[in-house]
Parts: sequence; C-alpha cells; structure tokens
Amino acid sequence: MLKLLFKRAPGALAALLALTVGANADQLTKLRIDYATYNPVSLVLKEQGYVEKEFAKDGITVEWVKSLGSNTAIDGLNKNTLDFGSTAGAAALMARANGVPIRSVYVYSRPEWTALVVPQNSPLKTVADLKGKKVAVTPGTDPHIFLLRALEDAGLSEKDITIVPLQHADGRKAMEAGQVDAWAGLDPMMAEAELQSHARLLFRDPYLNTYGILNVREDFLAAHGAVVARVLRAYEKARQWAMENPAGLKAALVKAAKIDDAVAERQLERTDLRNSQIGPAQEKTIKAAGLVLQRVGIIPAKVDIAKTTDALLDREFATKLSSAE
Repeated sequence: MLKLLFKRAPGALAALLALTVGANADQLTKLRIDYATYNPVSLVLKEQGYVEKEFAKDGITVEWVKSLGSNTAIDGLNKNTLDFGSTAGAAALMARANGVPIRSVYVYSRPEWTALVVPQNSPLKTVADLKGKKVAVTPGTDPHIFLLRALEDAGLSEKDITIVPLQHADGRKAMEAGQVDAWAGLDPMMAEAELQSHARLLFRDPYLNTYGILNVREDFLAAHGAVVARVLRAYEKARQWAMENPAGLKAALVKAAKIDDAVAERQLERTDLRNSQIGPAQEKTIKAAGLVLQRVGIIPAKVDIAKTTDALLDREFATKLSSAE
C-alpha cells in the first residue's frame, strides 16, 4: 500500500533507494516544489522541513514556489519552473489532454474545496437561476470544472452565463462588490467569504470536487524516479503529522493564508486527508470531469478521455515501489 510504503522504508525498498539514489540525486542541485493554501499538507511539508532533511546529505536544496490555483501549478510544470505541482485531478487531466507532459503520483486530499457562492442577499436560489448572470471563475481550475458540471446538471451550459475570468481572490472581491452575480469559490477564500461577509453557498456537491493531486513533470519522473519516491515519503510524513496534529495543521494554514482560526477550521472540516493513493475512485471522478469538459469543448473531441486518464495517473510508479517492499 502506497501510504504504508512511505510511512516507513522497509528493507528491500530502502535497498532499492540506496542503489538508485546516487544516479538520481547526483544530477540534481535543487528541487522545486509548490505549496498552496488549498493543499494544507504542503504547508506542513514546508514548515516541518521534511524534504530538506531528506536531501541534506545529497546537497540538494529546496525552492518553495507558491501556487495560487491549479492553473498556476500547471503553468509552472509546463514551463519547467516546478518539479512538483499541486492541482485538482480534473485540472491535471485537462492539462494532459492539452499536451502538458505531467503524471499524477499522489493524493494529498479529498476536499470539498469549491462551491458556487453568492452574496448574502442574492435573490438567486438555484443553479438554474444563473442563466443570463455573470459568474467569476478561474479558468482551468476545479472551481471552473465544478461550475461546468453544475450547469450541465441544471440543463444549462457555459453559453447561458457570462464567464468573468479572475484569479480566486479577485473573484471573491468581485462578488462582494456586486460586479458579478456569483463566484465559483475556492477555500480558504470561500470559507472566509462565508464567515466574514456572510456569503451563501448557492450550490455544493462534494462528489463534483475532484481530488487534490500531486503532479510531477514526466521527464523528471523518468530521470529521477528514486528522488520522486523520497519526496513522496516526505509527503507521507507531512500527511501523517497533519492528521495526528490538527491544531498544528490549522496553525500552519492560518499562518500561510493569513486567515483567522474560524476560517481555517471551516476549510479543514471539509478536507479529508485519510487517503494518499491513486486508485479507482480518483480515476472515476477524473474521467467523469473529463467527459464534461469534452462535451463543452474545452477538451477536444478527438481526445480519448479514458486513455488520457490512464496516461496521467501513474499507478505503475506505486506498483514498482510496492514490489520492492
């Protein structure tokens, strides 16, 4: 099991890493890893210094790069300014379908991090009421995909609304200023809007949120597989620490996001950290999101969603590690 593998390095796995790490690590001087307020485990990973400790003996430093959303993480991976990037699963699929050579290797959370948000006194009651309205959204992110799926379920499409493309924080501001009618929100900004300006969640569905996925550039994975294994082992330490120290996790989120305790608690109460493995559940929800994206024309019709999902999700990497145990 992947989460057990990275909690400890048993004999055969440790031997495998020892044999391969020289060839992998000697070619590196720096690891570029993102951190994001929508990925609380990354905040613990950064704060606890697990990656730095893991690679100190190799002389490899760590550059931490802040991701504001899946779109900025994908951009960093695509432009080779990131080695590891945090995204929603559906956003990773969309990137892969559009030619970004990434592999998804780890699940950092199962969040309910997005919903459709309206001001407290909005007359809107259902998704169908969005017809003809302005909606702020960050293109290429899980909130965008959530919006598309919610519209489809309500018998609408993107053509029935006016999309106002804004980064997440700016989308919240536009909603609160009355410049848009609704916002496809993202935590912790969404939780902050609920608690501070009494914004209302017009529509929520945890099952339309795709998983939080850690992605690696395909060329990096091919060249430095043992290094990826060691980074994921550090990630597992951070995930375990986060589950065992909820107060510490909340403090890390409060510090990084510059939010108060109540906002952090609201975000974390709808963030499930219990699983780190990529498996059938992730495959199912990512494929479903991909089919919606294809129906609305964001993913080209010629793309085979099933094959693209298979190419994205790196089950073989975990299998190789399992066989070494």
